[in-house]
Amino acid sequence: MFRAVKLSVKTDYAARAVLELAGHPADGPARKVEELATVVGTSANFLVQILIDLKSAGIVASVRGKQGGYRLAKEPADISLGRVWRAVDGAVLDSPALGDDQCPEVLQQAWGEVRTSVNAAADNITFDQLLEARNRDEEMYYI
Repeated sequence: MFRAVKLSVKTDYAARAVLELAGHPADGPARKVEELATVVGTSANFLVQILIDLKSAGIVASVRGKQGGYRLAKEPADISLGRVWRAVDGAVLDSPALGDDQCPEVLQQAWGEVRTSVNAAADNITFDQLLEARNRDEEMYYI
């Protein structure tokens, strides 16, 4: 039986939240946490924890006050999936073998190459690309 490497729920919700925020003008009204949580599909409490991580990474900004909430701190083209992933989970791919002196060097190199490939793939996907693809799908008519 094989076990898949799993993406954390936190990273999934973070990406959903950033995609949702990317669909609204940065200079427009901030999105309320409760509204954003409904769209993302999680609780407002859990989403706040995620948004704090994203804010610390400079991906989102918070707006205080009655009209407060969250918005992107950068343009969607300047935010990669890898950056969001690392903001909430740290390393995109980590292996205990990379720091284990007992692990054969050839295997450490192989795991290092896998990590480099996964990071490169995640860093090559930006939220403007995702937003464009989502908008294209929503405009299509299916028969």
